[in-house]
Formats: sequence, structure tokens, C-alpha cells
Amino acid sequence: MYEKLFDLQSGLHKALANPRRLEIVHLLRDQELPVTDIYTMLDLPQANISQHLMVLRDAQIVVARRDGKQVYYSLSSPDIIKASDLLRKVLISLVDDAELANELKHKMKELVPIVQDPVCHMRLSPKTASFHHEHEGSEYYFCASGCVKAFKEEPQKYVTK
Repeated sequence: MYEKLFDLQSGLHKALANPRRLEIVHLLRDQELPVTDIYTMLDLPQANISQHLMVLRDAQIVVARRDGKQVYYSLSSPDIIKASDLLRKVLISLVDDAELANELKHKMKELVPIVQDPVCHMRLSPKTASFHHEHEGSEYYFCASGCVKAFKEEPQKYVTK
């Protein structure tokens, strides 16, 4: 019985053992998103995102819902985010870089969504943001790599004065 449980747990860990799939999980932490938004936010081809979503779906980490031609994804359980946040907390305690560990600890304390991703306008907090970037003395938080990439390429397009 325990061997089967460990096999199932191993499969779950394998599905999550990819930075892009972890980004997808964090994009879905508090919301359902259409696949088109996911690949736009991650700046990856739809085929690549579809493969990642298939792995997450097969591992029962995400569930899909069709509405017309659009497919929406959400997490199958809120405990997935709790587990991911707990693993991140463990990682912080293991980081040798004190400056990075302190930065990450500070960000984990911010629980209330207080900012918006300047590119896609998703509500974020330092805790829920996947990326952080400082520009001209201001801090910006991003939901995914595609948004931070777009910001870095044309910050003037997204910075309001």
C-alpha cells in the first residue's frame, strides 16, 4: 500500500518538477484562466503550454472547463498552493545567499493583494508574484515570465507617472 502511495506522490512531484509548470500553478493560484491568457502571460507558444497543461492535467493538478471554443484551467485543489508555498518556505530556509533569503522571507509576509502586474493587470502581492523587477527606483511585480519580459523590453509602455 505504501509503495503505491509513494509512486503516486512521485508522479505528482515529477509533474511539478518544471519551472514553467510551477509558473502555471502560481498563475492559477486564485483564479481560473483561459489557455490563451496563460500562453500570453508566459510568452511561450500555445503548443508548449498545451504540453505543460497536459502533464498537469494527467497528474490531476489542474482541471479544464470548456466554454465554447475556449478552454479554462484552474487548480484541482487549493491545497496545491499551500503545498507549493510550504516548499518555497523550506527552500528559503535552505538558501545560502542571506540577501536572497531575506528578500524572499519579506515577500512571503505580504498576504494581501496590493499591486497589479503592470502588463496584464493581474492583482498580485509580493507573495503571489512570480517575478519582481526594479525600474527607476520603483518595484514592479509580475505574474509570469512573459509579462516581466514585455516590461523589460518596453518599460515606458507600462510605467505610469
